[in-house]
Amino acid sequence: MKDPVCGMAVTAQSAHRLEYREETYFFCGPRCKARFADSPTQFLSPAPPDAGAVTTGRGVVYLCPMHPEVHEAHPGLCPICGMALEPELPAVDDADTAELHDFERRFVLTVPLTAAVFVLAMFGHAQQWLSMATQTWVELLLATPVVLWAGWPFFLRGWQSLIHRRPNMWTLISVGTGSAFLYSLVATLAPQWFPDSFRSMGRVAVYFEAAAVIISLTLLGQVLELGARSKTSAAIRSLLALSPKTARRVNADGSEDDVPLTQIQVGDRLRVRPGEKVPVDGVVVEGSSAVDESLITGEALPVTKRVGDRLIGATLNAQGALILRAERVGASTVLAQIVQMVSQAQRSRAPMQRLADVVAGYFVVTVVGVAVLTLLGWGLFGPEPSWVFGLINAVSVLIIACPCALGLATPLSIKVATGRAATQGVLFRDAAAIEQLRRVDTLLIDKTGTLTEGRPTLDRTLAVPGVEADEVLRLAASLNQGSEHPLAVAMVSGGRQRGVVLQAPVNFLALSGRGVSGDIEHRTLLLGSAGLMAEQGVPLDALAAQAEALRADGASVVFLAEAGKLLGLLAISDPIKPSTAAALQALSAAGLRIVMATGDGLTTARSVALRLGIREVHGEITPAGKLALVERLQAEGRIVAMAGDGINDAPALARANVGIAMGTGTDVAMSSAQVTLVKGDLRGIAVARSLSVATVRNMKQNLLFALLYNALGIPVAAGVLYPITGVLLSPMIAAVAMSFSSVSVITNALRLQRQ
Repeated sequence: MKDPVCGMAVTAQSAHRLEYREETYFFCGPRCKARFADSPTQFLSPAPPDAGAVTTGRGVVYLCPMHPEVHEAHPGLCPICGMALEPELPAVDDADTAELHDFERRFVLTVPLTAAVFVLAMFGHAQQWLSMATQTWVELLLATPVVLWAGWPFFLRGWQSLIHRRPNMWTLISVGTGSAFLYSLVATLAPQWFPDSFRSMGRVAVYFEAAAVIISLTLLGQVLELGARSKTSAAIRSLLALSPKTARRVNADGSEDDVPLTQIQVGDRLRVRPGEKVPVDGVVVEGSSAVDESLITGEALPVTKRVGDRLIGATLNAQGALILRAERVGASTVLAQIVQMVSQAQRSRAPMQRLADVVAGYFVVTVVGVAVLTLLGWGLFGPEPSWVFGLINAVSVLIIACPCALGLATPLSIKVATGRAATQGVLFRDAAAIEQLRRVDTLLIDKTGTLTEGRPTLDRTLAVPGVEADEVLRLAASLNQGSEHPLAVAMVSGGRQRGVVLQAPVNFLALSGRGVSGDIEHRTLLLGSAGLMAEQGVPLDALAAQAEALRADGASVVFLAEAGKLLGLLAISDPIKPSTAAALQALSAAGLRIVMATGDGLTTARSVALRLGIREVHGEITPAGKLALVERLQAEGRIVAMAGDGINDAPALARANVGIAMGTGTDVAMSSAQVTLVKGDLRGIAVARSLSVATVRNMKQNLLFALLYNALGIPVAAGVLYPITGVLLSPMIAAVAMSFSSVSVITNALRLQRQ
C-alpha cells in the first residue's frame, strides 16, 4: 500500500501510531503523516471529519494551515509546503507566535546590514573611498550574517523540500539566494578562477547585496503573513476567552471550593453567583436568575432561568444566585463544539484549492527548468559577460516565481471567512460548504422548530354550551400531567400560566399516540384527536366548524370528552418565529425557490405556508419522504439546501448539497449538516450565502493576484524584453515583486473581516 499523498509505501511496522478518540489510526511516519484506519490498507482521505480534535498523551497535535492532512505531535515544518505547523487550536494568550517573533528578531537585527551592503554595492564604487577588492570583502562580511543566520530557516526548509521530494517556494528561494551567495563567495575567495568576461570595474562581479536584500524582503513578507494568519485565528481565540478558568463546586458536605474548570465532572453541583459566567452546560437545580446568553445565541435580552431550565456554559449570570448540575463538560459543551466547528472549517480545503494544488505541484519543477534554460540561453548566446547575465536572470526567475501567494490564496480566505461567520452566528463545518452555498437555488425547509418556534403553546379553549372553558382547561391540564407529549406539555403549561389549580390524575393511560384517558375527581375523561373520539363514539358536531377553522389557521386541535359526551376542545399552535417572514422574503428576493416539507398535517402546513408566502408545500411527509424529495429536486438539476432541526431531518440534511441545521435543534441534525445557525434564525442563511459569494469572489481574486505576478514576472525575469528595452530585471526587484504578490493576497483576504 502506498501513501496517496507522498507516494511512499506504508506498513504497519513503519507507520506512526496515534490515538484518535476511540479509534486508532496509522500515519505515513517519514513524511506527510497521511491518516490510515486500523490497518494501512484502509486509507482515510484526507482525514476524519473532525481530525482537528486529535490530541495525544504527548500533548497538542500540530497541523499545517495549508495541508490539513499533515499531523505532528510536536512543532515543526510541513513536509509538503515548508510552512510552520500550528496547534490544532490557537492559544487564548496568542502564545503560538514564536515563529513570528523569531522572524521579527532576525529581520530587525539584520536589516541594517542589508541596507549597508546595498548602499555599498550601489554607490561605493562611485565614491572611491574603498578599493574594489576591499569593498568586495566588506560586502561579504556584511552579507554573511544576513544570508547564513537570518536566512537559515529558508535554507532549512529548502533542504527539507528536497529530502521529501516536495519542491516548493522555499526550494526556489534557497536555490536562488544560495546560488547568488555561493557564486559571490567563490568570486571573492578565488577570483582567478573566473575569465575576464566576468570582471567589471576591476573585480569579478559579486551579488552579495542581491542575496541579502532577497533574504530581508522574504523575512518581511513572512512577518506580514504570520501576522495576518494570527489575525485570522482571532475569532477562535475570542470564543476560547469566553469560558471561565475556574468554577465554584458545591461538595456533598455543603462546603464550596473554587477548582479549575478541567476538574469539573458530569454530575457536579456548581454555584454561579451574580456577575459570574456559567462554567459548563447544565441544569438549574436551585435558584432563579436572568442569564445573558447573547454571546452564544445572539439573543439580546436576558433569559429567565428557573429550576429545571438548561444553562449554556460561558453565558453571564446577570442577577440572582444559581446552583446547577453539570451535564456537559470539556469538549462536550456548546462553546467547545462551536470552537471545534470553526477550527475544523478553517483547516478544511476548499474545492477551488485543488486548482492551486495542481498548479503548484508542477509549478516549481517548471520554474527550475526555466531558470536552467535561462542560464544556458544567456550563457551560450547572450552578450558579454554572458554567463553573468545568465546567472542574474536565472536567480531572478527563481525568486519572482516563488508560489507563496498561490499557496495562501484560498486557505487565508477560508480562515477569515469562517471566523467572520462565527461572529455572526453562522458555523461552517468545512470549506466546501462555503464554496457550494452560493450556488444553491432551492431551499427545502422544515416547519416545526425551523419556521416556527418548535415549542407548542396553548392558543385557546372552547367549550360546549353549559360547560365553562376554564373547566375544560382545568380537566385537560390535570389529566395531561402524566404525559410528556409536546401538546400535553403545552396544555399543562398553559393551565398553570392562567392560574388553574391542577389535580393529580388517577388510572392514567396513554393511548398509542392518539390521546390519553384517566380519572380526575372521580370523573372518567378522554382527551385526544378526532380519530380517537370517533373510535369511542363521541360526536363532535357541536364544535366541528370551530375545530376546522382552527386547523385551517395552523393549530392542532385536541378534544375532551366525558362519558361519551363532548366537553370542549383545546387549540395548540406553534408560533412562527418573528424573524422567519423577513428571512424568507430576503431569500426569495435572492432568487431561491422555497419549498416546505413537514411531517405535520397538510392543512396546518398550508396555513403556515400561506402566512409566509410559501407556494410549494409538502405535508405529512416522512424522513424517507424528505430524503426522496431532495433527490428528486437534485435530479431536476437543482442545487438544494435543506434547513431543519430534528432527527427526522438528518437524512435529508446529509443528502442535500448543503445541509443547514438550527443551533437550537438536535445534535444529530447538526452533525448531519454543513452549516449550523447558532441562533436558529433563518436570517443566518442569507448572511451565510452572502458571505459565500464574497469568499469565493475573494479566492478568485487571490488566485488572480498570485498567478498574474508569476505569469508576467517570469518572462521579464528571464530577459525576454532585453532585446527590445535593453533592461534586465534585478533579483532584488524580483524579490520585491514576489513579496508584493503575497501582501496583495493577504490584504485582499483580510477584507472579508468587514463583510
